[in-house]
Amino acid sequence: MSNNCAIILAGGQGKRMKTELPKPLLKVLGEPMLQWVVRACEDSGVEDMCIVKGYNAEAIDKWADGRYKTVFQQERKGTGHAVMTASEFIREHSGGNVLILNGDAPFIDAETIKKSLEAHISEGNAVTVITSEIDEPKGYGRILRDPDGNGITGIVEEKDATFEQKKIKEINSGAYWFNAERLLYALGELKPNNSQGEYYLTDSVFILLSAGDRAGAFVSENPDAVLGANDRKGMLMLNDVARKRVIERLMDEGVEFLCTDGVTIGRDVKVGANTCILQGTILTGKTVIGENCVIGPNCLIDNTVVGNGTHLNTVQAYDSQIDNNVKIGPFVQLRPGSRIRDGVKIGDFVEIKNSDIGENTAVSHLTYVGDSDVGKHVNFGCGTVTSNYDGANKYRTTIGDEAFIGCNTNLIAPVTVGNGAYTAAGTTVTKNVPDDALAIERGELRFIEGYAARKLKARKLKK
Repeated sequence: MSNNCAIILAGGQGKRMKTELPKPLLKVLGEPMLQWVVRACEDSGVEDMCIVKGYNAEAIDKWADGRYKTVFQQERKGTGHAVMTASEFIREHSGGNVLILNGDAPFIDAETIKKSLEAHISEGNAVTVITSEIDEPKGYGRILRDPDGNGITGIVEEKDATFEQKKIKEINSGAYWFNAERLLYALGELKPNNSQGEYYLTDSVFILLSAGDRAGAFVSENPDAVLGANDRKGMLMLNDVARKRVIERLMDEGVEFLCTDGVTIGRDVKVGANTCILQGTILTGKTVIGENCVIGPNCLIDNTVVGNGTHLNTVQAYDSQIDNNVKIGPFVQLRPGSRIRDGVKIGDFVEIKNSDIGENTAVSHLTYVGDSDVGKHVNFGCGTVTSNYDGANKYRTTIGDEAFIGCNTNLIAPVTVGNGAYTAAGTTVTKNVPDDALAIERGELRFIEGYAARKLKARKLKK
């Protein structure tokens, strides 16, 4: 692949999407379509890429972040014109082959890219069109094959096809392999001889055939390789196709789904066998779920590693680690940097942030633990808060093994609660608590006789 390269067309606006983003930056399963195409190239071994940008080029530059070469198509005059803007990049790969892909066709795959290149080289083609065979080819250009098996004789668009040609189910995916020198020749011969005044890349096939070159077609085994979207309905379809692909793969790997309503799982997510994914669950990023877990309903887990035998119910977790046999939820948030160790139980309306919660600790309900290191077998009473921020700086709280934190305790960081220590309900802890000690801080309870009656009378008079 050393002298082969790819040009990815990403200049489209997608007006019907009603967005300021270039169309290829719209997302499928949380990733820009352009990222899907780039990754397919990289996975196939084609790592030298040039991205043709046009509409809102700044957004493409921001996404590319210097990782890929880009060229700017100032006027959008068709696919052929887009490839022309990368002519210098093509010349740099003289003697090699050039892959042309659409940045808004996310399901091109590495296997198709590799096998089509093998066919392109072995058949001695100047151009190889990557094709698909679909049952409903309406709207696509049809591939005309030489009856003697000598490659293809052309591509006919739907509007120009005869009745018999419209029966052809092999269609143009819009992806091609070209010999670099022959592509430069064809680009030089392209003419905008159409009602749109545009340069069509498909015309290069006719140009090369007319020059005596061989043109071939490679049928991808991936029927989704041709799929794209022209509006938000189309984007929903792409997401649905990708979502079902992932779910089907996971089922083949032994993952259980009782119902897939609202379930969305990113393509890089890994889930262990015998884990059950319930309704409304969203797994994204580099999330890894272990075996024999129950995830859901209504969980959002992003870039988080979950161990075996863990149950998560209505949990949001980001950039965290949850170990084995943990039970969390409902209505719990784990913010980045959290580590939940084996056997921990976290109940409703709890938030954990950048904290390490030790084995078999219980944080039952209505508690905030931030920037803390918590030992084993600790019990948190309802309403506990670690006050980790003084308005300028954040500080850590340390709680030793087998400590007992009473209800409505405020821990003013930096502070340490020793091993086996207790805090009484309603206590505000501002000093370190020794091992096995009880910290109690309460004001004197006083009664003001008749206060409530006088207050009620005043309110009535006011009305």
